[in-house]
Amino acid sequence: MIGRRALLGAGALVPGAVWAQTRAQTRAPAPAPRSLTEGGWYAKGKTKTRQVRFASTGGVTLAGTLLMPLFSEIQYVPGIVLVAGSGPTDRDGNNPLAPDRVDLLKDIAELLARNGIASLRYDKRGIGQSTQRPRGSLEEQEAFFAWDNFVGDVEAAHAELLRHDEIKPYATALLGHSEGGLLALAASQALAAKKLHALVLAATPGRKLEVILRAQIARDAPPSLRPPTDRAIAAILENGRVPNNLPPELQLLFPLYAGPFLKSLLSFDPAAALAGSRTPCLLVQGGADRQVVPMEDVQPLIDALRTRNVSGEALVIPQVSHNLKTVSSPTDPGFGGPLSPVVAEALLKWLVPALGA
Repeated sequence: MIGRRALLGAGALVPGAVWAQTRAQTRAPAPAPRSLTEGGWYAKGKTKTRQVRFASTGGVTLAGTLLMPLFSEIQYVPGIVLVAGSGPTDRDGNNPLAPDRVDLLKDIAELLARNGIASLRYDKRGIGQSTQRPRGSLEEQEAFFAWDNFVGDVEAAHAELLRHDEIKPYATALLGHSEGGLLALAASQALAAKKLHALVLAATPGRKLEVILRAQIARDAPPSLRPPTDRAIAAILENGRVPNNLPPELQLLFPLYAGPFLKSLLSFDPAAALAGSRTPCLLVQGGADRQVVPMEDVQPLIDALRTRNVSGEALVIPQVSHNLKTVSSPTDPGFGGPLSPVVAEALLKWLVPALGA
């Protein structure tokens, strides 16, 4: 890990006395007999899967996977909602536009379940087995894909997580990847009243996406795309509509139906949202990320952590891609392969004590 590491707050997130008091006030049973959990049927590392469907905003039904430690059958476990990144990304973290199978969220879910933490990951609206995109008018599609609906989906997933008796209601978290981190940040504000216990932002931008997008186009795209990009962003921010005469190269980036969503996304300030949050937070960033560039795009979140009197930690890990995979060379985009072992270690080192797993 590189030297730029911010550790804020002192001591454990949940002192032992607080846990003891909480356990006494809730339905948590006594710890399972040692013979059952250590080396027996419920030994650590075994998992079980439950497929779920749950209602969200606008009449949408979301489909997801709840992955739990097997010993959740005899004692309660913490739980975390995993929120996918941008585009047509499914519950496992796979996107048909990517050149390789990514499986990022699936890998994280399996890592956590083997170490005592349940997770719920879901297909975003319009994706996979969740309610599909409407084929009616542009207005119908704009409403379906509204920013507030995506934030509401995170809240609905958290409510579904709590609905399952195996989950400790006082030990839940959100983990969002890339754009999913922005949605998790936004949802965490509404979930603060439900005592959301922790937040993980993975490869999440700290600057407004408007600024990042302009920088990406200037850095990676032909100069001819800069003026139409500026025109598209200006129109979206002004009236929430995407211009209908953009070059083909920009139409995937700015689909017509996404105008209202993009207006909220482009103007959302993640650093300000984090600064105002009272939820303990872990930032995990790859040093070889080509989309969210360290330290330019990440530093505002680190600075926001420093302004809070709440526990938080930021890790920037060398040779790790946007998808949290180890890269083998400067030209390796880091889509395929297993989760970086350093990332895995960082997630467990922070989340296990934070959630009492």
